[in-house]
Amino acid sequence: MALVSDLTTKVLFETEKGYSYQCDLTNSIIINFIDTVSSYKIHDFLIFQRKVNSVDILDMLYDLSDQSDAQLIETTKRNFSRNLTICEIVQLRDLLNGTKFTLNLHSMLCNMVNVELI
Repeated sequence: MALVSDLTTKVLFETEKGYSYQCDLTNSIIINFIDTVSSYKIHDFLIFQRKVNSVDILDMLYDLSDQSDAQLIETTKRNFSRNLTICEIVQLRDLLNGTKFTLNLHSMLCNMVNVELI
């Protein structure tokens, strides 16, 4: 992440397989997951996060066919399109859910500070 300027970005969440940050210049969330970088407006990020969370991991685990070993994960605007294994889906979920948690926490803290200032 050394190529990313600290002046225009804020790291939101980091895992072993990737990280996410917020770019102030483009007003977007950037996800770097297993050497795939994709950028999302907040609405598109939330749609992508819900889509990844909707993958039925248990169904994939119990299905013994070869097709269930991996699943194609795509976004609506084709920012991200990869065939992910079960482990990678879980790791991507962790990254996206951690990013969403950080955004929600930051929003709540800003609201509390703004209320106290008024």
